[in-house]
Amino acid sequence: MRAHSYTVTTRTRTSTYAAIVAVCLVFAAIILPAFADRGLIQDLFFIFTMLVLAQFWNLLAGYGGLVSVGQQAFVGFGAYMLFGAVILAGWNPIAALVLSGVGALVLAIPTAFFAFRLQGAYFAIGTWVVAEVVRLVVAQWRAVGGGTGTSLPRDARDAMWGAEWIEAIFDVRASAARDILAYWLALALVVATIGGIYWLLRTKRGLALAAVRDNMQAAQSVGVDAARMKWAVFLIAAFGTGLAGGLIFLQNGRISPDGAFSVIDWTAFVIFIVVIGGIGTIEGPIIGVLVFFALQTLFADYGSWYLIVLGLTGIVIMLFAPRGLWGLISDKSGIQLFPIRRRLSGVERAGQSSSSREE
Repeated sequence: MRAHSYTVTTRTRTSTYAAIVAVCLVFAAIILPAFADRGLIQDLFFIFTMLVLAQFWNLLAGYGGLVSVGQQAFVGFGAYMLFGAVILAGWNPIAALVLSGVGALVLAIPTAFFAFRLQGAYFAIGTWVVAEVVRLVVAQWRAVGGGTGTSLPRDARDAMWGAEWIEAIFDVRASAARDILAYWLALALVVATIGGIYWLLRTKRGLALAAVRDNMQAAQSVGVDAARMKWAVFLIAAFGTGLAGGLIFLQNGRISPDGAFSVIDWTAFVIFIVVIGGIGTIEGPIIGVLVFFALQTLFADYGSWYLIVLGLTGIVIMLFAPRGLWGLISDKSGIQLFPIRRRLSGVERAGQSSSSREE
């Protein structure tokens, strides 16, 4: 008789090739500042930071079922924590980036305590209300500019860790060196974000998260702690969003309440990216941010027509590709670059069973 050996796997041949390509792309991105001009570095910084925001919103809504329209609260609060640490405490801006994530995490605790008592559309509206309250409170913080905002001190920007080394190695001006440093930090953040989310989704916690999203009562009936999973996802998303917010305004060098807590820039555009790319997939936000950047580049100079084109694009994709562009591509080709679905594979081995040997 033949015995069978079964294993549970998520990896596919396509995902293996994709991992090799991804490593090559990351290596190319690391050395890119040696060849690229400053404009390309700034464009890639924008793409990376928006992708980070999109991946964390996708984790929250696409995998956790928590549709928030108040993520700008963590972007803005994280950025203000960085500016406060630099201006008031004299921290180096690079060190203060950690405080951006921690500050957003701390803010997420009372926010979740309030928002988790709401369901559906009320949850979404509740998160937006919290974001507006935080914006109004921060606007009263006169030490960092109040309602008009402020800029990072010049000496603090010049003292950023690693900037002088980059300036000497690449023979560029101080401002270009800071852009390269911010670009590398954004690259590290996007790699850590995608890698961390993919790792999470492949664990038992990832299965529990999907179960809570699909049917909370059913998940609880098989022992999943739904409340704990919702808290974990909300706090993780807040921490990552706060880090991205701090990095965005570190590179910008100036902050104001209206800019830092903009619902259009940090939530509406992020939702657009995730929806057109494919919510509930890691690949979707990657495609979505590229489409968004292309549309912004082509139509940003046309004023309100830019927003109209974005809206029409979103409507068309939702009508003809409800699962987003990546969902359409995946359905047609069967390709999964970041597979998380478990598959049972078996290997047949020659040999006698114990019962056969007894005979």
